[in-house]
Parts: sequence; structure tokens; C-alpha cells
Amino acid sequence: MGREFLPLFNEWANSYDDTISGSDKEYRTVFERYDEILEEVANKAEGNVLEFGVGTGNLSKKIMEKGQELIGIEPSVVMRKIVKEKYPSIQVFDGDFLEFPTIRETVDSIVSTYAFHHLTDLEKEDAIRKYASLLPSHGKIIFADTVFETEKAKEDMIEDAMKKEYHRLANDLKSEYYTTIEVLHQIFNRNHFDVTFEKMNDFVWLFIATKHDQVRGK
Repeated sequence: MGREFLPLFNEWANSYDDTISGSDKEYRTVFERYDEILEEVANKAEGNVLEFGVGTGNLSKKIMEKGQELIGIEPSVVMRKIVKEKYPSIQVFDGDFLEFPTIRETVDSIVSTYAFHHLTDLEKEDAIRKYASLLPSHGKIIFADTVFETEKAKEDMIEDAMKKEYHRLANDLKSEYYTTIEVLHQIFNRNHFDVTFEKMNDFVWLFIATKHDQVRGK
């Protein structure tokens, strides 16, 4: 459920903000328009917000600057420490996409960036099913993550990374659970969400899912 990547998160924590700035050429395209992508997610979030994979708090900061209530979930103890140092007022709890503390507050929007790919497709469906029970009708899931239009598009990207000798990126694309738009579309539809996808760069898509009345899905 993503926690198998915890050693990577803890190791990456101290250099993560440098990576997103474009200092690592292998991941420069992955993080192209990073700030704009986070702005889009923050601007689409409404009401009380639950964020998964807080990381170093970059999206959290944008949401809180809008004056919204935010609860953050982050499995990496090192990442949580960095967030509290950068933004002491942010509430961040130990947890992941599937296992997290009971949320007693009303949740209107669920957000995440650059993290949902840590779940297998089956785990992604389990997560969306959980979120459907948390959100009211018309509640939203706003995620930005690496997704591919087809499996062939994914294989082509791996081949391109290998040609450029971007071996870390190629290995990342092979070993993590990057999925396709069609798979996500089916997952959201099965769990009573209408979903749209917008391409933000060569890797990242913004997907916005709005929960509808379950009667409509019959």
C-alpha cells in the first residue's frame, strides 16, 4: 500500500525540494510546471481538505494560504519532520492512502500530488472506495500524478529514458505502479464518480473526480 517505498521517501526527503526545482536532469520533465500543477490542485479544492502524501508540504502551504482547513496524511517520519519545521501550523498525521487515522471532521475535498502511483491498481480502487464513503455528494478528489494514456505510451517513455541513459527514471517507471487513464476512469466510475483528465506535462495528468448520487449509477 505504498509503505514499501518508505525507505525511498526517507532518503529523498532532504533533497526533494531541490529535485522539484529542476536540479536533477532525469526528473526535470516530470516536475515541469510543478508550481502551476500544485496551484491547479489547490484552486480546485473546496471546503475542508484532506491531503494524502503531504511530502515536504508544498501543496499544503498553497491550500492553507487560501484559508482552508487542512488535514495532512504522510507515512514518512522524515517528511513529517520537515513539514513541521517549514510550516508548524499544518496538521500532519502518520498514515497512507489506505490506512490513516479516523477523520471526524467533514471532508469536502481530497487532494494529492505525485503520490497515487505508489499503490497498485487494486489498492487504488480500495482507496477510492474509502474516499467515496468519506465525501458527501458532489465532494471532489483532485489528484495530479504520473499517468499514461496507454500501456504502450508507458513502454515508449521507458525506452526513451533508457536511450537518454536516464537509468534511475527508467527503473522508477518500471518498478512503481504507474497506471493508465482508462484504468482510473473505470475505478472512479465504479465508485460513483464523474472524472475528467487534463495533461499537465509529458508525465503528469490532473484528474478531478466529483462524487454523484449513487442512484444515478444504477
